[in-house]
Amino acid sequence: MFNRREALKSLVIGGAASIFSPNVLLAGTAKKKDKLGIALVGLGYYSTDLLAPALQMTEKCYLAGIVTGTPEKAEKWKQKYNIPDKNIYNYQNFDTIANNPDIDIVYVVLPPSMHKEYVIRAAKAGKHVFCEKPMAPSINDCMAMIKVCKDNKVNLAIGYRCQHDPNTQEYMRITKEKLYGKVRMVSCGAGYFDARTTHWKQSKALGGGVMGDMGVYALQGARLATGEEPIAVTAQSSTTRPEIYKEVEETMMFQLQFPSGALAACHTSFGINMNYLQVNYEKGWLKMEPFSSYLNNKGSHSNGIIDFPLKNQQARQMDEDCTALMNSTQLTAPGEEGLRDIKVVEAIYQAAKSGGTVKI
Repeated sequence: MFNRREALKSLVIGGAASIFSPNVLLAGTAKKKDKLGIALVGLGYYSTDLLAPALQMTEKCYLAGIVTGTPEKAEKWKQKYNIPDKNIYNYQNFDTIANNPDIDIVYVVLPPSMHKEYVIRAAKAGKHVFCEKPMAPSINDCMAMIKVCKDNKVNLAIGYRCQHDPNTQEYMRITKEKLYGKVRMVSCGAGYFDARTTHWKQSKALGGGVMGDMGVYALQGARLATGEEPIAVTAQSSTTRPEIYKEVEETMMFQLQFPSGALAACHTSFGINMNYLQVNYEKGWLKMEPFSSYLNNKGSHSNGIIDFPLKNQQARQMDEDCTALMNSTQLTAPGEEGLRDIKVVEAIYQAAKSGGTVKI
């Protein structure tokens, strides 16, 4: 909640610790391990209800440690997951994680405004980094995160779980192989009714606003379905609950133009339940509903259905990313993928403010 997040922020100390163990290229040492140790930073809903349970199902990684500003949570997690005291950190002693060989990866699961700091601190500690989406509130933050990971010879993956889902991969394949010719039009919606009033998603300072959460799913749907990067955008923001969304938008509609001539109409909201993707090609169509849920994404197209079984999306995401680290192969969604989205998000905000078309 907002108050707790504010408390977390107050615990954050500026800069890195004065003494670090030497940075290590973990991609090399990772090959010696059968499983990589992950430390979750931030124990809110996503870590508690989704990532931690998923880590009980993974084959290439395990829950090795936690970082929290709440002692009661630390004790509860310690008992539930049998986490040793030496692998439990707070936001003040976080940098000493550099000296812990049990931790190979730091997974940053904090409000977007805090992503940059903890990615940088983790990278300087010589740890690979998984970072939840959206990558950060600004292009400059994203670029700084990518640079520090490269400088410290660690890898950065963004938590785009859907890109690991075989149902998502199937509609990407249909476009890539031009099964129905070129994409002409995409319509995509991602939203839910959020009844909370003091969450980070309603706070501008913490990186809130619907484009900082559900909007990225709608944008990803258009980008992945076309296989292209947009070159221009128009947008309109609105709210039906100004008493809650005082600082940020509740709903955003945006329209994208792509180099091939394909167009996309995207909708995202904290006030409307929606989860769909429709693609119209030169010679056919595709529909997904839902297209970005945690489970049971499915759909159909002109000549078939899309309904691949998936036991756990987050477990697959982490296993595949860890396999890439262990084999020194390309990550599915590296930092550069997160940056691509934020470039468009910034343009969407500019377009909504100006009322005109913004080139990307």
